[in-house]
Amino acid sequence: MTEGMPVDMLEKRAAEQRRELHETVVDLRGTLKERLDMKRNVRERLGPVAGGVALLGLAIGYAFAGAFTRD
Repeated sequence: MTEGMPVDMLEKRAAEQRRELHETVVDLRGTLKERLDMKRNVRERLGPVAGGVALLGLAIGYAFAGAFTRD
């Protein structure tokens, strides 16, 4: 399969593949670092999360108060 290809050409291809793999890993690390950035995630989603927690607290409070009141 590679009998006709010179060794130096195979070495160049291997070096290119290593370089591409390295660049892909660096890009992946950067993407993961951005997506897992807690400060940015909290800043972007603070409103909806606070609203959900408020509604959950209201529902739990209503249920808890309902358990101790008589109709």
